Amino acid sequence: MGYGFGAMIDRLKANPKKIVFTEGSDERILQAASRLLAGTWLQPVLVGDPEEIHRVAEVDGDNINGAAIIDPNNFDRMDEMVDLFMELRGAKAGTREQAVKTLKQANYFGTMLVRMGYADSLLGGATYSTADTVRPALQIIKAAPGNSIVSSCFILVRPSATGGNEVLCMADCAINLVPTEDQLVEICGQATKCAERFGVDPKVAFLSFSTKGSGKGESVTKMQNATAKAKVKYPDLPIEGELQFDAAVSPTVARQKAPDSQIAGHCNTFIFPDINAGNLGYKIAQRMGNFDAYGPILLGLNAPINDLSRGCNSQEVYDMAIVTASLA
Repeated sequence: MGYGFGAMIDRLKANPKKIVFTEGSDERILQAASRLLAGTWLQPVLVGDPEEIHRVAEVDGDNINGAAIIDPNNFDRMDEMVDLFMELRGAKAGTREQAVKTLKQANYFGTMLVRMGYADSLLGGATYSTADTVRPALQIIKAAPGNSIVSSCFILVRPSATGGNEVLCMADCAINLVPTEDQLVEICGQATKCAERFGVDPKVAFLSFSTKGSGKGESVTKMQNATAKAKVKYPDLPIEGELQFDAAVSPTVARQKAPDSQIAGHCNTFIFPDINAGNLGYKIAQRMGNFDAYGPILLGLNAPINDLSRGCNSQEVYDMAIVTASLA
């Protein structure tokens, strides 16, 4: 487990939560649910056919006693759920019959369980695409007050040469394709709050192919302006930009390229100019730098909804469940 998990578990022990798993019969989900149930601080809510869920759990020897199992095809509050869904979505919900059909899909059904207060958070995506997990969240849970967008970050963790762990935060790598200056500022605020949950003392770099005007172009200007706006909005945050990645993380390079900066060379929270850079950046760090990557962690929603990789294992499900629920 990465740095910060102990504090997250302590938070859950003090205030236990419920988490919905939209793919309740997936063996990786059931293995993680069994481990979570060994504690008393996070109750799994498994969406699916109870017979199928128990059959898979029995085959793998997973003890899921204490988990809530809810079948979209046999839910005693379905009428209430449909009413609320049609109220939330208006004409986009379609006819009542169409709304029922939509809500029998586990991703929509699970998200509505959170919206109705049946659970505090949701983790999906073991078999769904990111879009199929995020779409219901945007439509039903929506952005929290004070947030104009929903964004995402990845937390990257690896053992440090000096002991403990090195922990980095990268945003936005999964949601906003080409964020504007103002959206980048909001992404910065959302990402630093998440980084702090992992024990990171954020030092923020707005990244570019240019350092302090060494390059020219629209994307450079965007990152320069976003940096300036972020410094005004978050005066207590150490923020620098625009920086190339080497100037952000290497003290030697920073002395050459950004000699007047207090934090260049020591940054740990990275704001990328667009999703291309962000997605490539975190994956290169993960694969070439031997980091464990947690995410995408969705930021700015009214309730914590997170996405799993379809290639995830049960350990990643367990870890992401703790991350997700601790954000509630």
